[in-house]
Amino acid sequence: MNLKTKLQLLEKLIPNTWLYQMQYIHSSLLVQWILRWGSKPLVFSQKSAIVFSPHQDDETFGCGGMIAMKREHEIPVIVVFLTDGQGSGSSEPSSQEKISQIRKREAVTALGILGVSPSEIHFLEKPDGTLQDLKNEERQQIIEQIIELLKYYKSEEVYVPHRKDCHKDHEETYKLIQKAIAQSEITIEVLQYPIWLLWRAPLFIILKLQDIAKAYYLPITSVKDKKNRAIASYISQTQSLPHGFIKQFLGTQEIFFKAES
Repeated sequence: MNLKTKLQLLEKLIPNTWLYQMQYIHSSLLVQWILRWGSKPLVFSQKSAIVFSPHQDDETFGCGGMIAMKREHEIPVIVVFLTDGQGSGSSEPSSQEKISQIRKREAVTALGILGVSPSEIHFLEKPDGTLQDLKNEERQQIIEQIIELLKYYKSEEVYVPHRKDCHKDHEETYKLIQKAIAQSEITIEVLQYPIWLLWRAPLFIILKLQDIAKAYYLPITSVKDKKNRAIASYISQTQSLPHGFIKQFLGTQEIFFKAES
């Protein structure tokens, strides 16, 4: 049994109220530690960006402030969603399709608040929760879609979930993007944004000192209100997330990790 499986088992044994309180305290302390001692300031860049998000809401949680700041400076930002987001609701096909459409609408609304137009949003619509299980042909197909987007937009920065983000779709998204970059033979700066990592990862067990050494923080005070309004527009998700989870994204800093070269 690997570490992540053990952690998931432990989560099932602890009452949700206790678990969420423990995770909120842990996440808050870890975030503050990284911001005060474990990270360096990230200089806001004028580079165009493409954000890859496993689900509709990860992009806003992880880098909504960065997106809003770039758009206020009229810097191009493209957002690509890899999955259809159906895994967050009922198992009934009709309900799943309805959930997918709701999440699309919420994504367009949230990104509109941040300054991204619908024409700059792409939905690849892979089944939610299955990115790790794609067959070779399907895997190469999505890699080729990503390559096409990278070459078409020629963005200068890529934003992607952290490679240890404690969620299989998130971690697989990182791998797919890295494969696409390697196969396309382009040079581009990659920054990782944490979503579940700081909530679920025991300090120094999953997140190592060498990982923290690559941490940077970006002040987003000027666009904090926009980001918070964008988060609030994901109504279908905000009501079902663990108590306290959203608070870690409502501050005046965003945390990013430089990807390994």
